[in-house]
Amino acid sequence: MPAERSMSRFLISAAHKSSGKTTVSIGLCAALTARGLKVQAFKKGPDYIDPMWLSAATGRACRNLDFYLMRRDEIQTMFARHTQDADIALVEGNKGLYDGLELDGSNSNAALAKLLQLPVILVIDTRGMIRGVAPLLLGYQAFDREVNIAGVILNHVGGSRHESKLRAVVEHYTDVPVLGCVQHDKALGIVERHLGLTPSNEAETGAQHIAEIGRLIGAQVDMERLIKIAESAPPLALPRLPQATQSITPTLRIGIAQDAAFGFYYADDLDELRAAGAELVPFSPIKDKQLPRVDALFLGGGFPEVFARELAANHTLRTEIYSAIESGMPAYAECGGLMYLARSITWQGEKHDMAGVVPGDVVMHDKPVGRGYVRLKETANFPWPSSTPPTSIMAHEFHYSSLENLPPDLRYAYDVERGYGIDGKRDGLVYKNLLAAYPHLRSLEGYNWAARFVASVRRHVDALPSARAVS
Repeated sequence: MPAERSMSRFLISAAHKSSGKTTVSIGLCAALTARGLKVQAFKKGPDYIDPMWLSAATGRACRNLDFYLMRRDEIQTMFARHTQDADIALVEGNKGLYDGLELDGSNSNAALAKLLQLPVILVIDTRGMIRGVAPLLLGYQAFDREVNIAGVILNHVGGSRHESKLRAVVEHYTDVPVLGCVQHDKALGIVERHLGLTPSNEAETGAQHIAEIGRLIGAQVDMERLIKIAESAPPLALPRLPQATQSITPTLRIGIAQDAAFGFYYADDLDELRAAGAELVPFSPIKDKQLPRVDALFLGGGFPEVFARELAANHTLRTEIYSAIESGMPAYAECGGLMYLARSITWQGEKHDMAGVVPGDVVMHDKPVGRGYVRLKETANFPWPSSTPPTSIMAHEFHYSSLENLPPDLRYAYDVERGYGIDGKRDGLVYKNLLAAYPHLRSLEGYNWAARFVASVRRHVDALPSARAVS
């Protein structure tokens, strides 16, 4: 039976994307954390970069809530699990409050607000707007009366006169409290590139930048009133969590590429790898001259094109990774990891050699090649066997690159039922014990890829004559 639990919580959303809600969310997380509160951040939808900033602002791993990849009860369970020891939860929406894939809005931010009974704080980009903010707020309130729009933060305000006019309009025409007016300020900016914000793992002054954003946002938002709104959220009926299982002593070592070029990892995926018995051993394809002692490799997504020169310069590690995979070491590579394992990357007129395991060349483009949710079907070539393979695998892709000059006789792990993949029909190159693919998977109840990968690594290790390739 569900258990009711009181929990301070709220959703940050907007009228449309690029309203500044991520910067506001980072600032609120930092400001609340600076008050001594344990803040648990969540991000709606598929995203790596915003959660990296939110994690850095709270000191706790941000979790993703996704209607396409998760059942509703699974979203509730994840929310319950990761707010057990938190004082307050902030959920950052994606796009606009009512935007989503379905016409009925069943996977929108508003739907998430209703599922988790989250008071909604709207962030409105007020550039070029004064009186028009009122019908916008009134329309958002009227569109779905079940959504509790509990406050508004007016963003990119152009000065004190602009602020006073905006406040007067909102207070005269609506009953939505103005929680803050955030002045347009370059100090609040985070540099963007083709996949969104620059990741926090690349920012040398990331911690200082987050602290400054927190100071500025905290000074311009009524934090006491915001906390009271969060506390006003009704008790939430959440699934009872299963008893905690005894931790497993790691029996395998999986090297995980983590540096400025590779940082796209979901926290729940890493949790599931550990739960399956893997110790995660970080290494840097940019800086490290040799691999750590590991049984397998996991190369996630990131921006290898931005660091292609540095990756190419580390010839020693590229050669060692090539030799390890050629010798049969199990490896899994997603998107940026796939690009790194290719022969070369070409971007902005420069071509750089990569690891050379994948017999193709990566070419970057100005527009996305594959973008959005995908649905995959395993082929007979899929390298992590299971007695009950899934009917379909739900995932997502977001790549501006194509893989070119591929030979015709390659083996593919997936048929693409929705999405683009490598060629619009197939994805997941299989070579020896390597699976390299564009889609980003998530280890969830419907498909725990992490457990399957670890089981496959364990079978490989157990079959080695020495019982362990690298100890």
